[in-house]
Amino acid sequence: MPKLNMNPKKNPMPAQDPKVRAHNFSEVATGYDKETAIDEALRCLNCKNMPCSSGCPVNIRIPEFISKVKEGDFEAAYQVISRTSSLPAVCGRVCPQETQCESKCVRGIKGESVGIGRLERFVADWHNEHYSGKPEIPASNGHKVAIVGSGPSGLTCAGDLARKGYKVTVFEALHTAGGVLVYGIPEFRLPKAIVRKEAENLKALGVDIETNIIIGKTLTIDELFEKGYEAVFVGSGAGLPNFMRIPGESLKGVYSANEFLTRSNLMKAYKDNPVTPIMKGGKVAVVGGGNVAMDAARTALRLGAEHVYIVYRRSMEELPARREEVEHAKEEGVDFRLLNNPVEIYGYNNPDDRRDPKNGFVTGIKCIKMQLGEPDEKGRRRPVPVPGSEFDLEVNTVIIAIGTSPNPLIKSTTKGLEVNKHGGIIVEEGTGLTSRQGVYAGGDAVTGAATVISAMGAGKTAAKAIDEYLSKK
Repeated sequence: MPKLNMNPKKNPMPAQDPKVRAHNFSEVATGYDKETAIDEALRCLNCKNMPCSSGCPVNIRIPEFISKVKEGDFEAAYQVISRTSSLPAVCGRVCPQETQCESKCVRGIKGESVGIGRLERFVADWHNEHYSGKPEIPASNGHKVAIVGSGPSGLTCAGDLARKGYKVTVFEALHTAGGVLVYGIPEFRLPKAIVRKEAENLKALGVDIETNIIIGKTLTIDELFEKGYEAVFVGSGAGLPNFMRIPGESLKGVYSANEFLTRSNLMKAYKDNPVTPIMKGGKVAVVGGGNVAMDAARTALRLGAEHVYIVYRRSMEELPARREEVEHAKEEGVDFRLLNNPVEIYGYNNPDDRRDPKNGFVTGIKCIKMQLGEPDEKGRRRPVPVPGSEFDLEVNTVIIAIGTSPNPLIKSTTKGLEVNKHGGIIVEEGTGLTSRQGVYAGGDAVTGAATVISAMGAGKTAAKAIDEYLSKK
């Protein structure tokens, strides 16, 4: 075994040059080669109590898989990861490792943590490129389970149940499986071929995925039970966009980030002669500071915008997006206008009426400067407007990226399903059980918009509870 690598810094992640990548949709980070992966793995101290694993919502045995990477046995490393994670190639790209597993890494005390996410990505990509075998489909246990939604929580729940012998069918409203992984996260962060491959891996386990079926319209949850499904997991996400409720939000050129990213990611609006239109070029303001805002801003650049602003009401310290995504956006030329908040979007119907907030196309937004006051209930300092500080920002497109809520369709078509004031399905902690017997839920449909890995953790929790419930029948 080679000696430990005691370099205090991670091996850098190779990436496209910012000036080049800002104009294409190819993946920004290009990944480790095998020599770099082994060198990074040798930074792991193989701690016996595995503090890093305690920070992983799906409980990957991290030192164990990294030990296999040290030995150059990448397939064995993949098998370790796949025992608890159904989407390793996805998680290696979009999981916020810096606040989860890597935040617990002992190497991070006096330097940088081990690049756990980068190693997970390498291992998953190596498997997908080199492995041609098919998994053995477990013997059927005679039980049927329906999964509503093919996002990270639904696919995780489906994979865990399929491995236990359940006949699992995933019902997806859109024409492509993947949920937020295909409509929400851009190609340059998560290539859609990766998502398709992960879905194919689940199909190889015996999971059926039926697209273009809207549960609540095409079929109801009650009808799923009538069709012989003994349990249902609701992982329908949070696809209902939130708006600011300010004048001018109905103008042409105002998008929710959900719509803007769906048109680009799923409908390929960035291509010449796309099947769905999208506004390209000009000046763009993205309102919000999360990962979705970064995705929208960087997508707008790639669609040809001449200038892109991030308008966020707090400071850089409170910005909720991943640091890596913020740095990538800065490198690509996104202009951060912090401690500012829009109060009006204005536009025109004709050249003599350029500030009509009800009609026509966007020509700009009026913002007010903010200052940070006392902490709110979450501990973040509350932004307070500075009187008399209004100013105009000339833009042609405004993208609202201030969060999403669960769609009320399933609640409105399912008797006895309780939701909270935000529309999230109420579940029992530790099981995901809803107020309806046999109905479980998890991910953004419960919590509102959150991370991919937290949704996966909820899917695992529900799968375990469903197994315990049906094994008693």
